Amino acid sequence: MSGATGLTRNNGPKRLGRKKFIFLSPDERILAKLGYKQEFKRAFSAFELFGLCFSSIGVFPSIASVLIYAVPNGGPSAMVWGWFVASLFILCIGISMAELGSAAPTSGGLYFWTHTLSSPQYKNVLAWVVGYANTIGLISGVASTDWGAARQIMAAATIGSRGQSFTPTNGQTYAVYVAIVFSHALICSIGTTVLARLQNVYVVLNLTLCLAVIIAVPVATPKEFHNSASYALGNFTNLNGWPNGYAFILSFLSPVWTICGFDSSVHISEEATNAAIAVPWAIVGAISISGILGTFILVILSFFMGTNINAIVNNPINQPMAAILFNSLGQRGTIALWAFVVIAQYLVGSNILLAASRQSFAFSRDGALPFSRYLYRMNSYTGTPVNTVWFTATCAALLGLLAFAGPAAIGAIFSVSVVGLYVAYSIPIVARFAFRSTNNFQPGPFHVGRWGLPVAIIAVSFMSFISVAFLFPTTPQTNASDMNYSVVVIGGVLLGSLLWYFFPKYGGVYWFKGPVPTIVIVDDEGEDQSSQEKKDVFKAEVTDV
Repeated sequence: MSGATGLTRNNGPKRLGRKKFIFLSPDERILAKLGYKQEFKRAFSAFELFGLCFSSIGVFPSIASVLIYAVPNGGPSAMVWGWFVASLFILCIGISMAELGSAAPTSGGLYFWTHTLSSPQYKNVLAWVVGYANTIGLISGVASTDWGAARQIMAAATIGSRGQSFTPTNGQTYAVYVAIVFSHALICSIGTTVLARLQNVYVVLNLTLCLAVIIAVPVATPKEFHNSASYALGNFTNLNGWPNGYAFILSFLSPVWTICGFDSSVHISEEATNAAIAVPWAIVGAISISGILGTFILVILSFFMGTNINAIVNNPINQPMAAILFNSLGQRGTIALWAFVVIAQYLVGSNILLAASRQSFAFSRDGALPFSRYLYRMNSYTGTPVNTVWFTATCAALLGLLAFAGPAAIGAIFSVSVVGLYVAYSIPIVARFAFRSTNNFQPGPFHVGRWGLPVAIIAVSFMSFISVAFLFPTTPQTNASDMNYSVVVIGGVLLGSLLWYFFPKYGGVYWFKGPVPTIVIVDDEGEDQSSQEKKDVFKAEVTDV
């Protein structure tokens, strides 16, 4: 290697302070080649990064939150086969994402990949759109997860009340929701090391909960709720009025919302060791294990849920999963198990907020978010971007106000989180192959070779189809209060971002040039490359920007 090393901004080299020689670790070297200096503490091990991804999915508590979208759109067969089919497609998405994450592990992953891989003519605007889609998708993920947790807490109160007579108001549920969101902000503001160690607890809790359900439900369910194999795996009950084929597609919201947000490992990549390998295996491992566990759980539920689908959907508890468990375990058993469901769902929300804050930090690092000057700050005490943590939490709290517009409006945040993330996932995957004559994509340690293109085609086709399907209302006969507000929220954000980008004189088109380098590595000219030590690290002359 040869040359000298310095740091530059987009407007050219700028040296501030005294030069110093440092050794960069392999992870820091990869990050430096992507243009960024190391700002986070790399405290996440490979298993803890997997734990973050797996716990962000949160198989059982997440299924409990969105089972309402599967049960009335096909009953048992939609629950089981909808999950199984969708899981295979989601694995294709994960493999395509994992290849990109292995090649360029940075917290701004998706919009960084888009800018790097796209044609020079379109890379700035595409990176802008992906950055905003990813940001709103993750913030909606926080909102939908924490709204699910708030509803689960209220369901626990209903289960525990005499005759299940307690009915929470929107105001009560929203108050609990805000408390959950801001308590997550407190957790995500603490040091990276603590957040990393917590993932071990999260993994154990989620796995234990899944196994408890798989074992307890068959043992405890009374005979009258046992179903035959033909009913459990073949019955199709359509309560919402759409044609059966489309109803089955709508049941996909349960698996695609549950097994989503796996880009969380990408956004934490600057805090992980051996990120080029840990990130892709966290994604693929979390999706695969979640798909298998979810299939087992839903098969068990379909065999022991009884045949009265209407009673499950319209139960006073207002949670189909809680209603099924109540029939199987009784009041005390359900409350005991439901307490762990609430805890697990709470932990899922904290991890989604963690990922959302890192995406906002990366996007503000490149100056694209409003108030980027204030958001791109690292807290000197915790070593975490506290400002972006509270920014994303506040946005999620505001998004929860949709609850006061009706059930359909607040239900839109579940669809928005999927559609927003799928837009962000699709564009860099397409750019990798559509512009490969100009992008010179170099795969990382994880890649599937010639299968990359077929897998990408399947992944993008599925995401495109789902993104359109989920913009329709839940029933064919609808009105203003029952319409699907997803298109309003996601469309408003994306349209607003484009209006800001093309705004005359002040818009991003005049100043946004994509990722802003905070470091440029040029190798030391006199370095001896023969020693084993210098095969792992290299000497660099660094000037902070």
